[in-house]
Amino acid sequence: MDIHPFGPDDHDDLVAWTGLANAISASDAPWTMRDTVARADARFRHGWDGEPESPYLLRVGGAVVAWGSIATSEYDNLDLAFLTLGVHPGHRRRGYGTALLDRLRAEARRRGRTLLMTEAWESVAGDAFAVRHGFERRLAGINRRQLLAELDPSDLDKRYDDALPHAADYALERWPTPTPEDRLDDLVAMASSINDAPTDDLDYEDEVFTPERMRAYEVGWAALGFRQYRLVARHLPTGELAGQTCVGVLAADPTWGEQDDTTVTRPHRGHRLGLLLKIGMLRWLAEAEPDLVRIDTWNAESNAHMIGVNEVLGYRVMGREWAYQRSL
Repeated sequence: MDIHPFGPDDHDDLVAWTGLANAISASDAPWTMRDTVARADARFRHGWDGEPESPYLLRVGGAVVAWGSIATSEYDNLDLAFLTLGVHPGHRRRGYGTALLDRLRAEARRRGRTLLMTEAWESVAGDAFAVRHGFERRLAGINRRQLLAELDPSDLDKRYDDALPHAADYALERWPTPTPEDRLDDLVAMASSINDAPTDDLDYEDEVFTPERMRAYEVGWAALGFRQYRLVARHLPTGELAGQTCVGVLAADPTWGEQDDTTVTRPHRGHRLGLLLKIGMLRWLAEAEPDLVRIDTWNAESNAHMIGVNEVLGYRVMGREWAYQRSL
């Protein structure tokens, strides 16, 4: 058994990781988007917002059978290490996941982290592995999918028109990407409202947003191959940004869309801005991305308000993923 780190410049390892990751996804979450070597490069080079994870491959007799990674942030949650583990479906229950977990725990200690977090699709085997290693369930996340062909445009128009009187002091704006330098501070102030999303029993501090982090997020999103769309709501009397919704469409396969944040800042809630933003985004995408078929989104299972909006817009449940934590 050999466990070794790799990075975006290790092409052969990227190829091996991509094949392994797709075999795991085909078994555990067959509805999800498949990885490519180009997207693996971007993932391990840029991360989600400029802080890429550190990945490892586990080989047995030259065959890649498992992988793991550790991610830590210098923005916030300075005690936390996020671990990812994956074992090929044909090589499970042989101790490979445990061997990788031991390596990642050692790295977390080296980085001075005292709290571990990981995620797994809901399954008996996944839960048993987590519990065996001292992890506790803390948050359920639900993956939902919207199929655009199933939407009724006349129903969406009616819902939009019914919501408009509640938002008479607001206007929707199509935001340029990448964000101009002189708008980054406004974007930071608005993006921070995502900290109001429920985290249930997770030991998790508010995220800290800076202009540099927002720019790194846009760079990472583009490197992953997504065309970025950001629609914002502006409060006309004050000029403040009141909310946003963001969607990325995969350039290599524009049938795939990924929903990122949809947030409304606390002072501007109660005006149906979430619904208006979501429908406004669908109108924009219908113009700009005519080949788009599906949009995937994630919400905490306890986020009743946003789930209500998504269900109105036809999102269907695809799978549940649990976040686990334990102290180191």
